[in-house]
Amino acid sequence: MRNTLNLGRIFNIQIRIDYTWFIIFLLITWSLGSYYFPHYYPGWQSLTYWIVALSTSLIFFTCVLAHEVAHSLVSEAHGTPVRDITLFIFGGAAQIASEPDKPGKEFLMAFAGPLVSIVIAILFRLVFGFVVLVNSRFHPVAALAYWLSRINIILAVFNLVPGFPLDGGRLLRAAVWGITGNFKRATRLAAGAGRAVAFLLIFFGMFMFFTGRFLNGLWFVFIGWFLNNAAERSYRLVALRDTMRGVTVREAMVKECHGVEGNTTLEQLIFEHIIRGGYRCLPVIENGRVIGLVTIHQVKEIPRQSWSTTTVKEAMIPIDKTKAVKPTDSLFSVFETMTREDISQLPVVQDGELVGIIGRDSILNFIRTLSELGIE
Repeated sequence: MRNTLNLGRIFNIQIRIDYTWFIIFLLITWSLGSYYFPHYYPGWQSLTYWIVALSTSLIFFTCVLAHEVAHSLVSEAHGTPVRDITLFIFGGAAQIASEPDKPGKEFLMAFAGPLVSIVIAILFRLVFGFVVLVNSRFHPVAALAYWLSRINIILAVFNLVPGFPLDGGRLLRAAVWGITGNFKRATRLAAGAGRAVAFLLIFFGMFMFFTGRFLNGLWFVFIGWFLNNAAERSYRLVALRDTMRGVTVREAMVKECHGVEGNTTLEQLIFEHIIRGGYRCLPVIENGRVIGLVTIHQVKEIPRQSWSTTTVKEAMIPIDKTKAVKPTDSLFSVFETMTREDISQLPVVQDGELVGIIGRDSILNFIRTLSELGIE
């Protein structure tokens, strides 16, 4: 999220662009403007090629966004909120709040995206046919519509490949889940299929690379690498959720909170508590009461030359403005939030009182202990 630009909201869903998106956008525009359109549609003015190329790229990514919005609308219609949609170098991704609770919901959510891409492809094919009938296939609008029709079909077909986390992999998971009734087993099988597809793409890319098609080969290798990592990560997340099912924050939080006085300087905080004690988040105490929290992130925002004169109270986050959690909150949900927002530690508050600190390190230690003991 820190490497994205906010574009606004569609159907109340936050739309973001990752900075890597600009790489693929420029590559597609350059490829269309310098090779594809001049090769297949000779005779245009030079500026026309680049205008059509730029327009085609923008519309294409609008189609990718429509694909993801379709997933998101079906997800929200079935009661699963969507946090945001992000466009990045490998396309787009909708971040849903949780996995679907029934295979039927998974199937509908997964199929919605490719279906929209197929519908868009048909619409552009109709536009192409109309322009050819009125003008000719060499008209810039016809060229744009033909390319967009083909690429949306390719997008739909590729996403239907039965390998997680592609839409086809989600359809496979929904089918296995529906047959076996075991979500974890279905995810393991779909993720295994996803890794198999990923390695095929990597080997195909290496073959292309060593036979002279360097750019295309490298691109297939990158896509395969991304799919392999995504499939592996998806299964680990499901396994982690399964391990942490029913576990609350209370079971993993640190109850003994090492506090500091509000008049402590940042220099004292750093050398006496953060470096020597290894603490990254500490309650700030004044007259026996917790008035705020100070973390290493707040310290980093203060210029180093001011550490000796700035107090902890001046740098802290007031307790009423912290993102606190409750002892009864799901440990997995809290862990997801901390990972997504890059938060190391959170205060645990009950009835307005600080009762502990939950950190990513304490959660990981808790999970490691469960694994070592063979406890699920």
